[in-house]
Amino acid sequence: PVGSLSGGNQQKVMIGRWINSGVDILLIEEPTRGVDVGAKAEIYHLLRRFADDGGAVLITSSELSEHLGLCDRILVVREGVIVAELNGAEAKEEQVARFALMGTDELRKSA
Repeated sequence: PVGSLSGGNQQKVMIGRWINSGVDILLIEEPTRGVDVGAKAEIYHLLRRFADDGGAVLITSSELSEHLGLCDRILVVREGVIVAELNGAEAKEEQVARFALMGTDELRKSA
């Protein structure tokens, strides 16, 4: 049974089930929270392959490293407003953090 697997393997099974159910879009929150480094890499591979095959993957995560290198596009949301849209391949951690931490006045000035 799936319940006897480690947290990382349970997560991989769930993502695999969703992908194999024929969905076109995956909306995933914190996909690798609480899993080991090896399981994270496998989960990233599953999500990337799904996207490469034409699926859409929307990820919300508090781990910035999950977005860098995995996402084609990064939307930075602050106080319920999209404050930046960045190319995932070109985005840098400092750049994303700057938009995430800017105050409202600073955001208006940078627009």
